Amino acid sequence: MDVRIYPRRLSGVVTPPPSKSLAHRLVIAASLAAGTSTIRNTDFSQDVEATLRCMQALGGQWEAMEDGLRVTGIGGIRQPFGALPQFDCGESGSTLRFLIPISMTAGQGGIFTGRGRLMERPQEPYFHLFQERGVAWEQRDGMLTVQGQLAPGEYRLPGNVSSQFFTGLLMALPLLEGPSVVVSTTALESASYVTMTMGVLEQCGIRVRYSPQIQSFGISPGIYCPFESAVEADWSQAAFWYAAIALGSNLRLRGLNGRSSQGDAAVVAHCKKLSHDGTAVIDLSDCPDLLPPLAVMAAVRRGTTRFTGAARLRLKESDRLATVHQMLSALGGAASEEADSLTVYGVSTLPGGTVDGANDHRIVMAAAIAAARCQGPVVIRGAEAVKKSYPGFWRDYENLGGDVRVL
Repeated sequence: MDVRIYPRRLSGVVTPPPSKSLAHRLVIAASLAAGTSTIRNTDFSQDVEATLRCMQALGGQWEAMEDGLRVTGIGGIRQPFGALPQFDCGESGSTLRFLIPISMTAGQGGIFTGRGRLMERPQEPYFHLFQERGVAWEQRDGMLTVQGQLAPGEYRLPGNVSSQFFTGLLMALPLLEGPSVVVSTTALESASYVTMTMGVLEQCGIRVRYSPQIQSFGISPGIYCPFESAVEADWSQAAFWYAAIALGSNLRLRGLNGRSSQGDAAVVAHCKKLSHDGTAVIDLSDCPDLLPPLAVMAAVRRGTTRFTGAARLRLKESDRLATVHQMLSALGGAASEEADSLTVYGVSTLPGGTVDGANDHRIVMAAAIAAARCQGPVVIRGAEAVKKSYPGFWRDYENLGGDVRVL
């Protein structure tokens, strides 16, 4: 779907959708629990649907309720599969990286597939662990096959590739019969998302002992207990509305948790930084998904903004350093990219133009927010990509006064 947006400042009240990062973790925990759990305030984005689908493949069951989900878990018992289960992870990196170790504790592995760039995204931290432990794996033709079971012990892996590997292990290892330790061999980036994982585990009666001095996580065997919880609003999506405010729209956001463990809540502090003229440097190592909305804010501020700690963005749904650069250039902005950073040079106006959404939900949303400040119309190719994380984005955009025409 392609759309044309005519410039118009937005106005009104908006509630960001539920956090898909938190929803992934709650769905998995509920599916591993011994009993039935209730998860309120859920949103059926494509990524969350992928996690529900994969937990069903492990034997979990769920049903939609008016205000959320009811999930019946497998009790953490290893399931005797006649053949390896198949996990369709869609385009969800979280689903894939969380489910790989879980499939090796609740079962004996599985066959993983995905779409888009998902199966190209790095899994080397797991592969190195598999080699150390004699676990069989094969990746070819867009398919990853893993066969084997994890054993209790020490797991050492780098923390500068993705915190998702740590979440996968932290959720899987309590299902084993002995204690384990997970150690980060480098500085742990996106650490706030591991904190989120530990919070979910605590809700389920699983305790993780974190030693910050040596960046280690101690995990004892445990049983996932059923729970009732609600998914808080998503700061990653809220960041786009913060960008709209920075560009002159009159919006009020509601439903956000000011004490959230979501790393992208840092958008508030970054917005304040970008509200001042001059040179600014923003480290994205703990909040890489904020680059698209922050880059839009930076595009029209008086000064130069350098975004650092961003190498991992080249491995997202698109090469996000490149596609953010291309988006800004297409709209008449000015930027330059380096291997692990992006520099945005503020301009007084954005003429508008045509943006390739690059099958990346965050590029599409960023371009839509920028369109409200452009002088001329903005065409966005592949605007349906928002379904990955924010299915109601275009509805909310129009309800706030946005002028969107489907081409």
